[in-house]
Amino acid sequence: MATKKKTPASKKAKAKTGTRAPARKKPAAKKAKSSLRPPPRKKTAAARKKAPKAAPPPPLPKPAENAKARELARRIGDLLLDKKATDVVILDMRGMTSYADYIVIASGESDRQVSAMAENVQVQLKQEQQPLRPISTEGLETGQWVLLDYDDVVAHLFNGEVRAFYDLDGLWADAPRVKLS
Repeated sequence: MATKKKTPASKKAKAKTGTRAPARKKPAAKKAKSSLRPPPRKKTAAARKKAPKAAPPPPLPKPAENAKARELARRIGDLLLDKKATDVVILDMRGMTSYADYIVIASGESDRQVSAMAENVQVQLKQEQQPLRPISTEGLETGQWVLLDYDDVVAHLFNGEVRAFYDLDGLWADAPRVKLS
């Protein structure tokens, strides 16, 4: 680290004047703002009266039944049972979510079984009179959690431990459900 050397000229200048350079002034400390507040006002009798509570809004009516989506959810549930899925549940999500009318949740005992269940659903729905293909699929490679999105019906296929961890059943505990197995 480089240091600045004093030059002889500056020593001579100090010696001739006999004074030092004026000391720098420290900035003045800011005055603390007073936290004095006016005393609270006393409430008048009119202010003490509580305003009447508004009645809670009436519950929204459930959207119209989507028979096609209900039948697809039931068909997916049956296809999952064909591959020995456990704890198959269909949740009626109409009016609760914007992305699906029904959610099918099922468990498998191994990653390989979960992948086989998903492939069975895809193959069987493609071979019907009106073939259906999922809009999106996720997790087929790992088999821990497979998601099949058929627009109005979404299927979540889990390995048992993963299902317990994410607890979608508990997340949608207030949704009407149909247990298939």
